[in-house]
Amino acid sequence: MTDTKPTDDSEAGDAIVPAAPTEFGLVQVFWGDGKGKTTAAMGMGLRAAGRGFRVHMLQFMKGGADSIDDAPGEYRAIDALPGFSYENTGHYGWHGFRDGSDEDDHAAQARAGLDRARNIVDACAAADLSAPIPLDAEPETGVHMLILDEIVYAGNRGLIDTDAILDLLDSAPDSLELVLTGGHEDPSWLVDAADLVTNVRKVKHPIEAGQSARKGTEY
Repeated sequence: MTDTKPTDDSEAGDAIVPAAPTEFGLVQVFWGDGKGKTTAAMGMGLRAAGRGFRVHMLQFMKGGADSIDDAPGEYRAIDALPGFSYENTGHYGWHGFRDGSDEDDHAAQARAGLDRARNIVDACAAADLSAPIPLDAEPETGVHMLILDEIVYAGNRGLIDTDAILDLLDSAPDSLELVLTGGHEDPSWLVDAADLVTNVRKVKHPIEAGQSARKGTEY
């Protein structure tokens, strides 16, 4: 029989306690026209939080849509997880979708998101990321993993300067794990700065058959 016992000192079901990673510091990028980019990033955050590492997700471009009538399911799950927090700087609606939202507001919110990301990265640079961080600490205290959801989309759309995004990555401390998502267009401007780049490709999508977003899968 295969031994499935955890390889570290913790047992499955044990309470999550603050800990510090020893091998963080990569830049990971998930882009493409397929579904699952944010899901992959949040899955990585889930895994890190389960190890007691402090994780924060800052969402660009996700201010809601007419088909979503309540808080997305991922927010509720994150709220229940120690060490994993989130915030949303996105403007309601989607840029370029002619959904009645103001395009100038999209750009303003995206720039505000970039400013917020800089604040958190600067806090991480001042923090000791080799040490545990309290699971209920504010992001300004520093985090071990920062997820910048849809920032690639905002860069590709010209809502924020791609050079400013690259400068943000360059200013990050060596031990901060950065996860960037978003965009259907190839972010060639970002490839050299990243350690992992994954193209999430669409082969088939139910939206093409008229399926709308479903509670519990898309939100």
